[in-house]
Amino acid sequence: MHSIIRTIRSIYGDGPIPLHRPVFAGDEKARLIECIDSNFVSSAGELIAEFESQVARFTGTRHAVATVNGTAAIQVALRLAGVEPGDEVITQALTFVATANAVAYTGAEPVFADVDQDTLGLSPEALERFLAEAAEPASSSGSAPGPAGVINRRTGRRIAAVLPMHTFGHPARIEAIAEICQRYSLPLVEDAAEALGSWASNRHAGTIGRLGTLSFNGNKIITTGGGGMILTDDAELAARIKHLTTTAKRPHSYEFVHDELGYNYRMPNLNAALGVAQMARLPEMLAAKREVARRYAELFADRPETFITERPGTIANYWLNAVLVADRAERDAVLEATNAEGIMTRPIWELMTDLQMYRHCQHDGLAVSRWLQDRIVNLPSSVPDGWLEPQ
Repeated sequence: MHSIIRTIRSIYGDGPIPLHRPVFAGDEKARLIECIDSNFVSSAGELIAEFESQVARFTGTRHAVATVNGTAAIQVALRLAGVEPGDEVITQALTFVATANAVAYTGAEPVFADVDQDTLGLSPEALERFLAEAAEPASSSGSAPGPAGVINRRTGRRIAAVLPMHTFGHPARIEAIAEICQRYSLPLVEDAAEALGSWASNRHAGTIGRLGTLSFNGNKIITTGGGGMILTDDAELAARIKHLTTTAKRPHSYEFVHDELGYNYRMPNLNAALGVAQMARLPEMLAAKREVARRYAELFADRPETFITERPGTIANYWLNAVLVADRAERDAVLEATNAEGIMTRPIWELMTDLQMYRHCQHDGLAVSRWLQDRIVNLPSSVPDGWLEPQ
């Protein structure tokens, strides 16, 4: 136990160590003042468009639309993927609650499939197995023709989309998931909230599916305080996203006509000001975080714990570093000892199926998810003080 504490302190030094803190080492203050002086601090202003353009260029997508947070981004993406009330969306139980909540906000119900042990993300084998056992074409179910998807023969409901999450910035086996989705005519929406700066087969996380989402919460690799983004290559979808997230208001200089149920989900210009400044330092922050991960990997190489590293063919942003310990008892002992020393560590989230509102949801047993839940410890993962020079 003491050696784990020494390992962490060898990177971060003495004193309290947070799990992940924001870094403001650029021109954030100048950009905020620019925004305030412009009088455009809400959901209109030039900095929103600038931030969207920066993220689109960095990720290699054609369109990026900023939202008020990552959960709202997933909700809107699911709606535009065709998810309707009463449908089902296949996702993972080993995730932050926002993934499942966004499904519920659409009026659909999550169905939980297991994850891979190495990626911590939705397992294509588990997805394939579930669909082979439960799915049948909508046309053979006797239901009227409708949107794309398949019918879950166990529930009679339409499976409308698949929603994997790139856990801690480690890309899931997204190419295999995409191939399965294509065979079953299922829209793929990626929850890449934690994966800005992560890549799989030379494509940025969140750009493999028809729609992908990012988060810029205060604990993410870059932050806008609160905020999210929807990524797509489809110009028509991007226009629909902007329309829906701006209360579905028809453009007009003074009239207020709203032509469908929309959302007040656009990112404020004030938040985008932070994002523009943060994006300027993103490559440096990614490099610093890779160095933190390298030091962890080196320090844990001769220890019984297993440091979770990127799999071949991917680049992880190492947003939140993690180790696997022997069992739940050891996990709890590590958490208690480190936090008692002022070093913030945490376990992975409770499985969604253990939460009251999702206990009734269908799942496949989640053997790997539960095994990981008993063993994962998240380690401090901030960019250490002094690693980025102020501009």
